[in-house]
Amino acid sequence: MGRVHVFEFEDQGWFPTFLRNYATDFLQFLSNQTKMYKPILPILVKALRESNTNQIIDLGSGGGGGLIWLNSQLKKDVPNLKIVLTDFYPNISAFEFTKKKADNFEFIKTPVDARNVPPELKGLRTQFLSLHHFNPDDAKQILQNSIDTNSSIAIFEAQERSIPSILAMLFSPISVLLTTPFIRPFTVGRIIFTYLIPIVPLVVVWDGLVSSLRTYSVNEMNALIENLNEKEKYNWEVNKVKSGPGAILYLIGIKK
Repeated sequence: MGRVHVFEFEDQGWFPTFLRNYATDFLQFLSNQTKMYKPILPILVKALRESNTNQIIDLGSGGGGGLIWLNSQLKKDVPNLKIVLTDFYPNISAFEFTKKKADNFEFIKTPVDARNVPPELKGLRTQFLSLHHFNPDDAKQILQNSIDTNSSIAIFEAQERSIPSILAMLFSPISVLLTTPFIRPFTVGRIIFTYLIPIVPLVVVWDGLVSSLRTYSVNEMNALIENLNEKEKYNWEVNKVKSGPGAILYLIGIKK
């Protein structure tokens, strides 16, 4: 199955901010509760050490991703770790909630474009569940910007363009209905637009299905790298690791 770049509601500038936040809050909650990123812990620790940094600049943070749990584990190997959350559509309430969970979190309130990251944001750039939002030209621009600014990058996708992944997404509305009362920060609006006017479950299932269709394969990630200028200045690793019934695909670029 070839990659299909269909639209996601999350990407649309016209999509109401509060609904986008409800959807990204769900992803944050799910990834933390399921410890989704446990298999990539050694990969991320290795990337931090080889990048000679204790700071993560997280791009496309959404609702904070699975970084609350991941942070608690990373600090065992990198005790002075710092994480800066950024997004083109910053979810400020989620960022503030994440920061309350651990004092080594910071966040940027203004939009940050992963294709052109402000040069003052120094550290290992990360992306969790967000590369698929970008078409190939923009995805290459993200990687090229890392090279041009001498920044290492680590990208992780927790879905694949496969029938099992697509089938799993079909059940996501059930997860939304079961978990919504436990998602924090609590808002009445989240209850209304999940149960009374079920926009959030519909958005999650659509964006989830589209995410699978848009996910770059290992071969396609390698193809992105092949077209970069001065790619030889970096050590690249593209692969996938098993995670529960599925897999996490990753692309690591470390400056030599």
